Amino acid sequence: MEHMNAIPVFVAVVEEGSFAAAARKIGVTKSAVSKRISQLEADLGVQLLHRSTRKLSLSEAGEQYFIHAVQSLAAAQNAEDAVAQLQGAPQGRLRINTPMSFGRLHIAPLIPEFLAAYPGVGVDMVMDDRVVDMVQGGFDLAIRVRSLEDSALIARKLAPCHNVLCAAPSYLEKHGSPMHPDDLLGHNCLQYAYASAIHTWRFETQDSSEFINLEVTGNYQVNNSEALYTALVAGVGIARLPTFIASADIAAGRLVPLLSEYKLPSQTIYAVFPERRHLPAKVRVFIDFLAEKIGGDHPYWERAIIE
Repeated sequence: MEHMNAIPVFVAVVEEGSFAAAARKIGVTKSAVSKRISQLEADLGVQLLHRSTRKLSLSEAGEQYFIHAVQSLAAAQNAEDAVAQLQGAPQGRLRINTPMSFGRLHIAPLIPEFLAAYPGVGVDMVMDDRVVDMVQGGFDLAIRVRSLEDSALIARKLAPCHNVLCAAPSYLEKHGSPMHPDDLLGHNCLQYAYASAIHTWRFETQDSSEFINLEVTGNYQVNNSEALYTALVAGVGIARLPTFIASADIAAGRLVPLLSEYKLPSQTIYAVFPERRHLPAKVRVFIDFLAEKIGGDHPYWERAIIE
């Protein structure tokens, strides 16, 4: 089937959003990409892409073809992975999805060391705070900081994700420190837009004898933890942050933890991957690498504020 050779080109065009970007990704000319897509549409007898001077969009047939094209590429990759298992050394392309802040702060710095240790493996990492469909997105592995809801995924716990309520010294000097959760009703509480309950903050005493749910308000809401962190350090208000973002600043005195006698809800950091007959060696060694570097139940980013 001649058009099978066009599938990787078609997938690249859809993922990259243009012929030019797809050409750069796969290392061919833009005209070669355009010719291959036109020939694919001619072979199939349907239009897969709507073209305009500003952007490309999928036709209804193109949407269906893209779903199956991604699956076919994943199946081909699985076949290569099964063969690679027999060859011993991990190899091939490892496609990773990770949340933006955690990926930038704690995954990206480890990639050079991983690539040096496993020269046969290449990494494609996509950072996105939205939860993506791993199979449709063609990902081998994803990092999830949440409770898992998709039973089709296999998970390995990497570390707990503790949260801390904190503010900059400059904010506290001007507005005072809350002594009880109820005091937060008089403070500017900054919001993380992807939180499960954006405006409801939950507190629990250390002995679990008391639970408090507060409807807080503030003048800033954002869908990225690092953007929230920037406003926090600047003294804009009080916010909840994961310790993987806040720990270094707490240790340095740039942020002050608040209401430490209360516990905030926590999550878990997982490495997840689709269920497969053969776990590719490239996935297995990367998960083991992350687990070793992060440190399990006592992640390295918390040691500075615990010790």
